[in-house]
Amino acid sequence: IEPGEIESALVVHPSVAQAAVVVREDRPGDKRLIAYVVAAGDGRVDTDALRRHAGAALPEYMVPAAFVELDLLPLTANGKLDRRALPEPRLGTGPGGRQGRTPVEEVLCGLFADALGLPAVSIDDDFFRLGGHSLLATRLVSRVRRTLGARVSVRDLFRQPTVARLAVFIAEGADADRRPALVAGERPERVPLSAAQRRLWFLDQMEGPSATYNIPLAVRLTGALDADALHLALSDVVARHEALRTVFPAEQGTPYQRVLPAEEARPALALIPATREALPTVLRDLSATTFDLARELPLRADLLRVEDDEHVLLLVTHHIASDGWSTTPLMRDLAAAYTARVEGAAPGWEPLPVQYADYALWQQALLAADEERQLDHWRQALEGLPEEVTLPADRARPATASYRGASLTVRCPAGLHASLTRLARESGTTLFMVAQAATAALLARSGAGGDIPIGSPVAGRGEEALEDLVGFFVNTLVLRTDVSGDPTFRELLDRVRTTDLAAWSHQDVPFDRLVEALNPERSAARHPLFQVMLSVTDAADPVPRLPGLHADAEFTTLDIAKFDLTFTFHEHRAPDGGPAGLGITVEYATDLYDPATVSAVTARLVRLLRAAADTPDTPIGALDVLADDERARLLDTWHGTRRVRPAAALPELFAGQAARTPDAVALTHGAQRLTYAELDRRANRLAHRLIAEGVRPGSRVALFQERSPEAVVAILAVVKAGAVYVPLDTRYPKDRIDLIVRMSGAEVFLTDRDPSGLELPDGARALSVTDPAGSYAGTAPEVTVHPDQLAYVMFTSGSTGVPKGVAVTHRNVTELAADDRFTGGAHRRVLLHSPLAFDATTYELWAPLLSGGTLVVAPPGLLDAAALTRVLAEGSVTGLWLTVGLFRLVAEEDPAAFAGLREVW
Repeated sequence: IEPGEIESALVVHPSVAQAAVVVREDRPGDKRLIAYVVAAGDGRVDTDALRRHAGAALPEYMVPAAFVELDLLPLTANGKLDRRALPEPRLGTGPGGRQGRTPVEEVLCGLFADALGLPAVSIDDDFFRLGGHSLLATRLVSRVRRTLGARVSVRDLFRQPTVARLAVFIAEGADADRRPALVAGERPERVPLSAAQRRLWFLDQMEGPSATYNIPLAVRLTGALDADALHLALSDVVARHEALRTVFPAEQGTPYQRVLPAEEARPALALIPATREALPTVLRDLSATTFDLARELPLRADLLRVEDDEHVLLLVTHHIASDGWSTTPLMRDLAAAYTARVEGAAPGWEPLPVQYADYALWQQALLAADEERQLDHWRQALEGLPEEVTLPADRARPATASYRGASLTVRCPAGLHASLTRLARESGTTLFMVAQAATAALLARSGAGGDIPIGSPVAGRGEEALEDLVGFFVNTLVLRTDVSGDPTFRELLDRVRTTDLAAWSHQDVPFDRLVEALNPERSAARHPLFQVMLSVTDAADPVPRLPGLHADAEFTTLDIAKFDLTFTFHEHRAPDGGPAGLGITVEYATDLYDPATVSAVTARLVRLLRAAADTPDTPIGALDVLADDERARLLDTWHGTRRVRPAAALPELFAGQAARTPDAVALTHGAQRLTYAELDRRANRLAHRLIAEGVRPGSRVALFQERSPEAVVAILAVVKAGAVYVPLDTRYPKDRIDLIVRMSGAEVFLTDRDPSGLELPDGARALSVTDPAGSYAGTAPEVTVHPDQLAYVMFTSGSTGVPKGVAVTHRNVTELAADDRFTGGAHRRVLLHSPLAFDATTYELWAPLLSGGTLVVAPPGLLDAAALTRVLAEGSVTGLWLTVGLFRLVAEEDPAAFAGLREVW
């Protein structure tokens, strides 16, 4: 390329007096042609016109990436062009550009900006006018293909050089044939509610009028305000947007939209005096006033007078008529109307292409054509979703949620914001996906499990005709985050991107329809399908630009929490559109959480974000989330004195205890007493008998016995033989016993009843524990048992009703028994009252026997108040494990015994 040839082509343009074209490499490996021009005469250079001129006169590859207008070209002392003095071209978009409206647009904005090396790109910025060239285009197309799985070529990018146009091009192949056109057309006599409106109408009918779904917007106006013009402007806005003058009567229980004529729907504007001190309270009280949806406009306006030149305009809309996106067109139209009214004219805006009623009818047609296909995706994506996933609460969940809430906000610095944005671009994700991955990782690290459903609002304005319309379009998606397997944060981002892109391409199904189709367990105590909500939004609140007035957003809150937790990330922007910091607001249900808990969780989230930004290839389980004082409290204060756990198996530990306290009472059962030495000898004899019957280390031995001293001897004998005991409940049906024996592989039955009367599974043989074993040695078998061998396999009912075996090692049992909670005098006499096939027996059996305590064996069968009273009469049982059901049983049968049990427990 000869720069002089380009310069000659540029100076031909009548607005250009001088031109210099240079090759700049402001980023290593990224060379671009930059044109510096000086205007002819006193005029200015129209760089867009100059670009078009260059495109017509030169080949595409010779058109400069940027045009920079200068007053003079800088020269050296020798009169040559001073290349070092030429300024770096300013590329990119400021905060005024349109941001991504859909997740795909957000991803593309990140990919465009990353390819161009810019802090931010709007959806309307032309890739090539921002300095893009063929090489960068090739790289960008490759990233788009890999990230979105879209079939895009470099030629397509030249034809669709903006994010907005490229997003439409990508979507057209999959969706264009399924989506009806959204246009204003004929309406039926009664227009149905949209799906989102129906849900809010139903909640209003079920719960009564409530401020839960109020949307307050307060704007402080400083300067000379024309209140009459403001009132007229509000009427203009309500006339322009039908949603703001729609009421919702019902005919035979079916609601419909009734759009009031503009002349009947002029909102009142009450002028209310307020002091600065009382202003927050007045705003909160006015914001909480409820709406009668069948009769009242869903918009209410109040003008609070603080001083003659200081007012606060409070607009409260019901969510049934508005959403967060609506604030921008509402404020813009209010500003245009006020500007016109102060000049004595009506606003001269272009009519809106459609109204909300048109959208409701269009949505009905769309769902009729495509709902089942989209529902199929959600049925598969959310199959087996956990019923409740949330942060462990400070209090039990009430039977009915009150929706009382509070909020807490923390600030992340611009550096962290920039690092997270860079990580999103590198991984082909969005900041929302980074926030989602971090929130899911935090919940998982806090004990929520590895399957984390998170709710997320989507704007629901995929049709261009809806962009400038006030109304309720937002929908809620359930984004299921798989955190299992301790992935790295970058791997988790890949999972999140795959899940979210699939969810966003099936976003038309209304949330209430999704709940109806999936039919999860309903509860008035919690939100269905998810309990944690997440959103990422721009921090700048839209305010009207009114002539002669300075407008600022005035914060107001309703102290309401629709979910357990709502995490909202607010993005602050620098003048060039780059990251300037994050505000993270956590709204929480005060029924469940204390402020200190939420404060600690929010601080952990910030630490996790910082760790993820610094080391994204670290497993999420290793990312630092604890503060220094939390770590010290956990390791030193709560952990107590660090003790080495016994590195031995159960037979060795029990034998050691028997050697230390041979004459201490190990077991009682009514009047029967067994010392540690006696219990050890009896277990050794039975262990030798089992070995003689072919039981080897690792063999499974089923225990088909009632609770008794013989059952304790049998358990000890099995582990001494190196085998694995499989306890069975004697009340189980035969089919269930057969299934457990087959699944466990047990071939030997130890039973306390006549073996000849048992119907055993094929291949199994029974041994009676009541047969004398005196001919066998009372010394321990010469069997080596490793701590990591299995001690028992216990079968639970399973979430599906099919038994599921839980395999537990010797080390698992010994570490439980040695836990600080189960040592000391409080657990010296423990009642064995649970069925042998219930996991509580692990504590009841081993905690006393491995510490020199006494095991008190309750009578066989189900316990009643009388049986428990007899056991207690034998002596203090301090380590009593009681279930709620057992408490209730005793309380109903014998209140006096219940009082005694409560005291003991």
